[in-house]
Amino acid sequence: MKRALFIVMAFISLSPSLFAQDNKSDNKEIHWITNFDELQAKMQQEPRKVYMDVYTDWCGWCKKMEATTFTDPNVIRYINTNFYAVRFNAERQDNIHFNGKEYHYEPQYKANTLAAELLNGKMGYPTSVFMLENFTNPTPISSYLDVKQLEMFLTFFGDNNYKHITWENYQKQFKSRWDKGVTADNTPPSGHISPSGH
Repeated sequence: MKRALFIVMAFISLSPSLFAQDNKSDNKEIHWITNFDELQAKMQQEPRKVYMDVYTDWCGWCKKMEATTFTDPNVIRYINTNFYAVRFNAERQDNIHFNGKEYHYEPQYKANTLAAELLNGKMGYPTSVFMLENFTNPTPISSYLDVKQLEMFLTFFGDNNYKHITWENYQKQFKSRWDKGVTADNTPPSGHISPSGH
C-alpha cells in the first residue's frame, strides 16, 4: 500500500513538469499542414493568413531552407502565432480540392496545377506564397530566404503593414528585430537586454 501511494505521489509531483514540457514543445517546430481539407476547415473556424512553402523533393535550396530558416525559434514562433503554415510539394500527383476548384498533376509543368496557379507558371523552388485570410491575394516569392529576409515578408503581411505602406517603402525602412536579440513576440530572450527603439 505504501509503495502504491509513493508511486502515485511521485507521478503527481512529476506531472506539472511533464505538462510544462508539452507546452514548451508547442513552439519547437512549425505546425505544418499538408492536408488541404484540414487547412480549409481551420480557415472556416478561425480565419488567418497563410504562409505556404512550395518545394520539391529534389530541390537543394528547399532542403537548406528547411534545415536553417525554418528551425529558427523566431521564425517558428511568429509563423505559429500569425499564420497557417502549409508545406506543399509542387510535384504532388494526387487531386487536390482547394478553394472551390480541383487541381491535378500536369506533365507540362511537371507539377500540380495548384502549384502552377500559385506560382503564376514560373516554376522555381523554393517559393514562399503568402495569402491573406480566406486564401485571398496569393503573393509568391521565388527564392531561398534566410531568417532576416523571411522576417521582412512575414511581418509585412503578418503585422498588416501592407495596409498602410508599399512594399518598396517597407523594404527600405525595414530593420530586423530578431537579429538584435528580440524574439518574435517582442520580448527579449533570457540573458539579453532589449535594445532601445527597435
